[in-house]
Amino acid sequence: MRTTLTIDDDVAARLAAEARRSGRPFKVLVNEVLRAGLAKQRPTQRPQRFQVEPHDLGGLRPGLSLDKIGTLLEEIEGTQHR
Repeated sequence: MRTTLTIDDDVAARLAAEARRSGRPFKVLVNEVLRAGLAKQRPTQRPQRFQVEPHDLGGLRPGLSLDKIGTLLEEIEGTQHR
């Protein structure tokens, strides 16, 4: 496949230097480097699924309710919680 690709100057210089050093054509070297980079990106194994383990922290103090979060925050953090 033919395509136009814009390569940053520093990358092009490194590729050209490697092509000269190794004696391989520039386009062959570009394809090898792209293949190696793409192969590195593939995860070798599926990441383990994150799982939350709930812990009972006990009940609320008498008179506090999770239905009134503003009141609860004020009780815990004081009147300057905002």
